[in-house]
Amino acid sequence: MESVQAIKQRFGIIGNTPSLNRAIEKAIQVAPTDISVLVTGESGVGKESIPKIIHQLSHRKHNKFIAVNCGAIPEGTIDSELFGHEKGAFTGATQTRQGYFEVADGGTIFLDEVGELPLTTQVRLLRVLENGEFLKVGSSKVQKTNIRIVAATNVNMFEAIDKDKFREDLFYRLSTVDIHLPPLRERREDIHLLFRKFASDFALKYKMPTVKLTDNAIQVLAKHRWGGNIRQLRNIAEQLSVLEQNRTISASTLQGYLPSSAGTNLPAVIKTSKSESDFSSEREILYKVLFDMKADLNDLKKLTMELMKNGNTKDVEKDNEGLIQKIYGKNKEEETIYENNVQETEVLSIPEHSVDQDEIIDIQDKYHFAEEIQEEEPLSLHDKELELIKKSLERHSGKRKLAAAELGISERTLYRKIKQYDL
Repeated sequence: MESVQAIKQRFGIIGNTPSLNRAIEKAIQVAPTDISVLVTGESGVGKESIPKIIHQLSHRKHNKFIAVNCGAIPEGTIDSELFGHEKGAFTGATQTRQGYFEVADGGTIFLDEVGELPLTTQVRLLRVLENGEFLKVGSSKVQKTNIRIVAATNVNMFEAIDKDKFREDLFYRLSTVDIHLPPLRERREDIHLLFRKFASDFALKYKMPTVKLTDNAIQVLAKHRWGGNIRQLRNIAEQLSVLEQNRTISASTLQGYLPSSAGTNLPAVIKTSKSESDFSSEREILYKVLFDMKADLNDLKKLTMELMKNGNTKDVEKDNEGLIQKIYGKNKEEETIYENNVQETEVLSIPEHSVDQDEIIDIQDKYHFAEEIQEEEPLSLHDKELELIKKSLERHSGKRKLAAAELGISERTLYRKIKQYDL
């Protein structure tokens, strides 16, 4: 078994960080087996080196090694690319085509950005991992393949699983061994070594003297966050090699090539708490809208009953000013225009008549639902209403007035709901 330093020299890996050495050790140990490997790490950390190490140190090294960027293949054609297709399987399929899993039979296939695979393709890939079987697009004949899969991703797979963007069973099949490559900001002592390597390579490529950094420039280089990792560092080295006439790079010169946030390692402030009216899903928002509409409908029914009982619009408007303002949301200017229009318009008056006690009781019985509706609701809406009330009370620490204002109902209605649901 080759040593870590020998592997670094063989594959051109620069650095001596313990986390980097551990990743290479795991690759060396797992290479002789056929275990599936998942390489994780941010974009630009050099994840493509690990599959090459695994393939070259395995018994499959004399067979094909195929690297596939899953994020670069359109969703409509990725099944055909990976598994092949039969003639006439779809428009444009003029002949039978072999897929990567068939071509690389006996070798290794590297699935880069595996987190971007569509769910339908993930199902096909899971079958390959389980028993080595696959179907070409448009074919009913099961084919076998003897292939080793090494995958890589910069996606947080647990978040993708929670959002139903990646199958959990496929994740555990791929990550039999998980090899994590650290970001460049966690390899401070390796940054200058990598820069010198890139500067030397570009000097040889462009036939010009090698650029060198001053001590202050080295400190700036080490303190930078390097969001693009090794790929970004390589680009900076190439720009300096090509554009700078002075081959000794000062800190101020280097700062001009770094993003404006260079040298600021302050932590970012991330808002983790939700606002009072922020809901977690579109479905919850929809239920809130329905809940508000129901409350408005109850208010309208109440206002209608008041009009029928009293018959005097002025008194009803005066007694229910807050309710009218809540339903119609008139401002003072609109009310003035409304009153002027009423004065200029002839209104058909309704003759007033006395209402005896029996009629009042009959009206109250007839419109009893205006105050409290007893009609049955779908179970899902009932449960969602209960859930919204619970969440609102939790957000406001049990303060009913604030919770009622957020839900768009009166405090009295909220109290009745609390008693109804036994909260």
